[in-house]
Amino acid sequence: MGLLGLPLLVTLVLVTVAALAGGVWTWPRLAGRGPRMVLARIGVLGACQLLLITTVMVAINRHFAFYATWRELAGLGGGEVAVADEGGAGDGAAHGLVKLKPEFSLGDDPAEHGVIENVRIRGPVSGLAADAYVYLPPQYFRQEERSHRFPVVLVLSGYPGALRNLVKRLQVPQKALEEIRAGRIRPAVYVMMRPTPAPPRDTECVDVPGGPQSRAYYAQDVPEVIKAGYRVAAERGGWGVFGLSTGGHCALKLAMLDPDAYSAAAAISGYYHAIQDVTTGDLYGGSRQVRNENDLLWRLRNRPAPPVSVLLTTSRVGERNRADTERFLKLVRPPMRASSIVLDSGGHNFDTWNRVLPPVLRWMSGRLTSQGQ
Repeated sequence: MGLLGLPLLVTLVLVTVAALAGGVWTWPRLAGRGPRMVLARIGVLGACQLLLITTVMVAINRHFAFYATWRELAGLGGGEVAVADEGGAGDGAAHGLVKLKPEFSLGDDPAEHGVIENVRIRGPVSGLAADAYVYLPPQYFRQEERSHRFPVVLVLSGYPGALRNLVKRLQVPQKALEEIRAGRIRPAVYVMMRPTPAPPRDTECVDVPGGPQSRAYYAQDVPEVIKAGYRVAAERGGWGVFGLSTGGHCALKLAMLDPDAYSAAAAISGYYHAIQDVTTGDLYGGSRQVRNENDLLWRLRNRPAPPVSVLLTTSRVGERNRADTERFLKLVRPPMRASSIVLDSGGHNFDTWNRVLPPVLRWMSGRLTSQGQ
C-alpha cells in the first residue's frame, strides 16, 4: 500500500473511526478503580490518539508529498530499476549515470513534448548518489539540433520535499515546455533533485567535516555526470541552478562558492544563514570558520564578490525571509549581480512558488548560454 495512495488514507480513516467508536462503546466497562482499569483507559486513549495523529500526518504527507515511498520515509532512498539504454545518453552510465524505470510522460512524441528521464547520479568525487528527473526538451530530439549543446538548469526541491513534487506540484517540465513553445525561454535541460544526497539528513549543501560531501556532489559530481551523459553545455555560462526554500539556499551557495560550476542562481523563498538543528546534526565539525564560510551574508561582507547573477524571491506579507533578502541585496557588489521578485503577499508554499516559477524560468534562460547554435 503506497505511502501517497488513497487506499492507505481511507484504511487509516476507517480504522480510526472504528477505534474511536470501540473506545466509546467500551468506556463504561473501564470505569472501575484499580491499576488495571486505569491502564486500560490510558491504553484506549493512547491508541485512539496515535491512530488520529497518524491519519492526520498521512493526509498532510499525501497533500504535500514530503515522502513519496516507505523507503524514503525510512531514509533508504529510491530503489534502482535499471532499464536498457536506447540512445541519447552518451557514455554517462560509465560515469555514474544509471537509468531507472520512467515515472512520468508528457506525450508519445519526444520531438514534440520532450522526455522526463528517471536516473540515479553516482558521484565519483563525493562517493554519494541520489535520484533525479532529467527533462530533455523537444529540441533535444530533433534532427536539426543534433549538434546543439543545451544549457542546464539544476532544480532543487525544499527539505524534506519529495522529488516528485518538482514534476507533480511545481510542474517544472510542463511549465518549461509551455514557455519554450511560447518563445519566452530557450530550450534547456532541467535536472531535478532533492537538496540532500544523504537523506534523511539535511546537509544544507555543506561539505561536512568527516561526513557527507554534499557541496562537492552538486558542484562537481552532478555536472561531470550530466556532461558525460547528455548533449549539454560544457562551460559555466551554460549552467544555472534554482531551488525552493532549502533548495534556494543551496542554489545561492553553489553559485557563490562554486562560480566555476554555476554562473546563475535563483532562490525561491530561500534563506541565507547557515543553520544547524536536529535535522542537520553537526554540519561544521565545531568550526566557527566552516560555519561562517557557509553563511551567505557573512561571505558577502568578508569575501570577494563572485562573478555570478542571482535572483531572490520574497513577499511583503507571508514570508519570513524578507528582511534578510533586503540585507542580502544591499551587500551585493560587482562583479556579482542581483535581481529580486517581491510579491505583495505569498506564503511559504506551492501556491506562491507556482506564481513565481515562470518569471524565474525566463530570468534564468536570459542568463545562460548554449553551444552549437
